[in-house]
Amino acid sequence: MRDIITSAAILGSVLLGATACSSTSGGSASTMEEAGVGDVPGSLVNAADVPIDGVDKDTVHLFDDGDLLFNLQLREPDGLGPLFVRTACGACHKEGSRGPGLVQKMSVVGSDGFTAAADQSKLAFGHTIRLGLAAGAKTPISAPSGDATVKISTRLGPPVLGRGFMEAVADSEILRVEAEQKARTDGIHGHVNRVVYGSEANVDTSFFAYKKGDANLIGRFGVKARVATLDDFVADAYQGDMGITTPMRPVELPNPDGLTDDKKPGIDLEIDHVNRIAFYLRRIAIPRRVGLTDRGVALFAAAKCSACHVPTMKTRADYPIGLMANIDAPIYTDMLLHDMGPELADGMTDGAAGSSDFRTAPLIGLRFAKTYMHDGRVTDLVEAILAHGGEAKVSLDAFRALSSADHDALVAFVQAL
Repeated sequence: MRDIITSAAILGSVLLGATACSSTSGGSASTMEEAGVGDVPGSLVNAADVPIDGVDKDTVHLFDDGDLLFNLQLREPDGLGPLFVRTACGACHKEGSRGPGLVQKMSVVGSDGFTAAADQSKLAFGHTIRLGLAAGAKTPISAPSGDATVKISTRLGPPVLGRGFMEAVADSEILRVEAEQKARTDGIHGHVNRVVYGSEANVDTSFFAYKKGDANLIGRFGVKARVATLDDFVADAYQGDMGITTPMRPVELPNPDGLTDDKKPGIDLEIDHVNRIAFYLRRIAIPRRVGLTDRGVALFAAAKCSACHVPTMKTRADYPIGLMANIDAPIYTDMLLHDMGPELADGMTDGAAGSSDFRTAPLIGLRFAKTYMHDGRVTDLVEAILAHGGEAKVSLDAFRALSSADHDALVAFVQAL
């Protein structure tokens, strides 16, 4: 958590987009722009969970307000439960970064141990393990005991740094990258996850005017790109992870005890609460990157890492946050689903995402991470690279073929993101 004085002090120090190279980057301006290096004071290089550069004082106060709500611990009188996973957004996204909170998922799989079975009926209350009990609940949602057909997987709470830039990317830009990948001959063929809007309409239509049931939206958020917007991301997390209802998600999820409400009758949080957190999420900066070199940029492209971890994508000209509109956002993702092979498969499906399909993880604030991959299975970056499978094989082969010096230079580049 930061205070208002701290956030005001670091204004002007945070990366907005792919701007001019700093004198400490060690590369040419044009190449470093593609790598997402900003011209900001080096003393503030480790600033994270801060607002984008150029916002005014009122925006800083509203940003901090949303940050406070994001970290607010909710209790039974607030509407927590009947079942829950965590009690605050910040429990899974501490200081805007990765974890430490996690969610466990379960799926009925076939004989290969990872392909989702057609019949999921034995998981009567869904695919999320919810062990927290409140408001009179007595029975958690857990995996059937001793059932080898049920695969359990883990998802660490991802960073939320720079997510507003991801929301701002133009649909046409994502489709352009998808079309380019379809034409590739090396097996890298990402695809959009077309999703259905699962929330009721938000009364604030300044960003989107979607209503429940709207289909064919481009998913951007979640490890399988199942959510299209940040306000829906907030409402979905409140309902699914905390049992907190909002006007966008007004119904308690089914549970083994048949409870339809909690200690706070009716809707638990007003829509203003959701939108105040969405305000914060949309304006979190991409932490400034230093130590990126021309050699690292070239190696990242030569190893085909940049085919999926696209360094920059163009944002909408009409995105409501003017500072984030019509820029090259250095997000290092294509926001497409890729088949990552059976070793990473989790048995879960979501829209067009199959068991081994995952959205390319945005390499934002990677240097702050202590674990890697969607489930935190490794603690070493090289191990994380080597864990890539499926469509990433061509890139993995290129990485393995690097000389020792090039290997170290590429790893150092990625570690600086």
